[in-house]
Amino acid sequence: MRRSGRRGLPAALLPLLVTAGLLLAGCANPGTGSDRDDPTRPVTLRFWHGWSEKNEVKAVDEAIARFERRYPHIRVESTGNVTDETVNQALRAGGGKAPDVVSSFTTNNVGQYCSSGMWVDLDPFLRRSGLDKKDVFPKTLLDYTSYRGTQCALPLLADAYGMYYNRDAFEEAGVSRPPRTMSEFKAAAVKLTRRAEDGSYRRVGFMPNFRLYENSPDRLFAQWAPRYFDDEGRSRLSREPAARQFFGVQRDLVSALGGYGPLERFRTTFGDEMSSQNAFLTGKLAMHLDGSWRSLMLANARPSFRWATAPMPVPDDRPETYGRGYLTGTVAGIAHSSKHQNAAWELVKFLTTDTDQVVTFANAIHNVPSTKAALASPGLDADPAFRTFLAIAQNRHSVSMPPSVNGGMYITALQDFAYDVEAGRVRDLDKGLRALDRQIDDDTLQSAN
Repeated sequence: MRRSGRRGLPAALLPLLVTAGLLLAGCANPGTGSDRDDPTRPVTLRFWHGWSEKNEVKAVDEAIARFERRYPHIRVESTGNVTDETVNQALRAGGGKAPDVVSSFTTNNVGQYCSSGMWVDLDPFLRRSGLDKKDVFPKTLLDYTSYRGTQCALPLLADAYGMYYNRDAFEEAGVSRPPRTMSEFKAAAVKLTRRAEDGSYRRVGFMPNFRLYENSPDRLFAQWAPRYFDDEGRSRLSREPAARQFFGVQRDLVSALGGYGPLERFRTTFGDEMSSQNAFLTGKLAMHLDGSWRSLMLANARPSFRWATAPMPVPDDRPETYGRGYLTGTVAGIAHSSKHQNAAWELVKFLTTDTDQVVTFANAIHNVPSTKAALASPGLDADPAFRTFLAIAQNRHSVSMPPSVNGGMYITALQDFAYDVEAGRVRDLDKGLRALDRQIDDDTLQSAN
């Protein structure tokens, strides 16, 4: 049950949140990278990951084979298509069947993993290996793999988000280049929209509705680089001018394209995101927000039109930030319950810091490399569509979501609020944002109870 009224998050509360997380996770004695296990002795590691597509699993298996050739005394049993929920259940239960090395697609949960101790602090391992994490990894990627000074995860490839656009539709509509500002974005989206004689949509320049595929509001909001929390950990969206700008631009775009109702009805005619009936693939969308991996899928699908990629547009008053985008990614860590943490570190270190490995893996599944050396490697795929996302990942204005102690509940709250805003159920935006702040703060407090 949510408490009413505004509640702050004083610094004195943070130890209670961490303790509560430890108790919830059953991790009262998290690992610290001890020398009790000998990484030079024969050992079998269990590695759980979330990849499930055939080409992705193949790439993971090939990476493990490369590791086993380098460390022939370490055998790795790999299990794919594993959700965070399944991993968490196994780590809480412990025992001989729990994983040693884990990976997650959900950077939102890193704060929970770090504060609870479910994933061990990797800083001792990094120091022992002589690795300076700030020299190895881009800052934004380090930001989403740590929480309040605890580096419990390392980046294992990144996902950058940008724009896919239909070059044939652009040519037909007389749009000469991808829009760079939000006003250009609106004008292009209107010009690119096509309707049938009965007024129904044949193509929309851009679908602004938040429930479409990757259109989560936090990804679109990233173009404003908002500050979600203040220095005391309180939600500050009602005090963030960018929040009103973002929702204003989104509502203006919805209105210019025909209104929420007609757009939502058209959205329900779209096929599944991962199918051959994807709305961009079938020509129902001329511009589309998506991740770097989509370029490989589109190339394999061979659509009937020419397409290209570009960064998403930025606010009109921040043209110098064009090229930025939303960053997230896969993260890897060591389970607190592993009895082979030093051997597990060798696997994590290989997967996340070995330049040849990172480049090969990134090329195989069209994800963005997660180290500075790999991003600069001449061995990276030279495909122009993929290179767009490499540039976004390296842009100093690109942002990721800040980690939170309760697994990103604030992002879910933002999503639910955004659904209400676009559907017209929020009459007073300022009042709604203040209520959203209270909800986020109350959710954080409740996670300690």
